[in-house]
Amino acid sequence: MRTGTLARAAITVTAIGLTAGCGGAAPREAQGCQESVHEAEAEVRVDRWEPPEELPGLGDYPEIHWQARALGDPCSRAPGPTDWAYQAVVRLHPQDARRLAEQYDFAPFAAGDPAQVDPGNTPADVWPDLRSHVPAAPRWLHSRSYDQAPPATRGRVAFLDVEHRTVLLMLNDR
Repeated sequence: MRTGTLARAAITVTAIGLTAGCGGAAPREAQGCQESVHEAEAEVRVDRWEPPEELPGLGDYPEIHWQARALGDPCSRAPGPTDWAYQAVVRLHPQDARRLAEQYDFAPFAAGDPAQVDPGNTPADVWPDLRSHVPAAPRWLHSRSYDQAPPATRGRVAFLDVEHRTVLLMLNDR
């Protein structure tokens, strides 16, 4: 997802990293790059997910909170892009929550069942700055068919609480 804010942050971090990687960067430049990365990762964004097709079936949701984290070191001297991980908590309209559950056959999520999702991609792994947006005592449902639904441009894991009209999403660049 390269929305305006994130894209600018990623481009800035990449540009700083590339500058720092050319011809023996000054430590101050590398430090500035790391500070930019930390600032971008700390921001809880509320702008809509772009492109919306990456999150099928959510409808015209009234609220989203999301963050991005670098999976590598964007300030590294090594060439190439850095992959990103994303987490989002989305509040849905009641009819959209029910439709999503039915359309993708969401079923109760068993936290202790490693066959359901990969470790690190469970509701217990939600990032600290997003926890306040997760409902108290959620009843999470999970759907492997939603996780794999097109477009599958990122690794996607979704948890749905129909009662609280909330979706917890974990996405990773691949």
